[in-house]
Amino acid sequence: MVDDTRKKDDRTQPSTDEAALSARLRHLGERLEHNRLSTPPETPASRPNTNASALAQGLRLSTELVAGVVVGGLIGWFLDRTLGISPWGFIVFVLLGFVAGLLNLMRSAGFMAENDSKH
Repeated sequence: MVDDTRKKDDRTQPSTDEAALSARLRHLGERLEHNRLSTPPETPASRPNTNASALAQGLRLSTELVAGVVVGGLIGWFLDRTLGISPWGFIVFVLLGFVAGLLNLMRSAGFMAENDSKH
């Protein structure tokens, strides 16, 4: 133990290990204080607002897909009720809505070029 390295009558003075540890701890505290003072504090205005725009982009893209499926399902359900072809109209139009939603999603994300009729 640490007390074994000291003499019995010298218990008030710290051992060399404790002194070295105290010196290292003091040096570390000085370095941390120096780093804290040398770096400017980060203000909310200095941080880029990328998280909010990424969240908005993600919500917009997911809405593109969900809207296509919902609209296709509604059209299919309406055709099933009107024409009496249940469940085929719903199945076909949900699949068509899914495909349309994926195409809109890819177009919005920039994977596909939008069709321009102005050639």
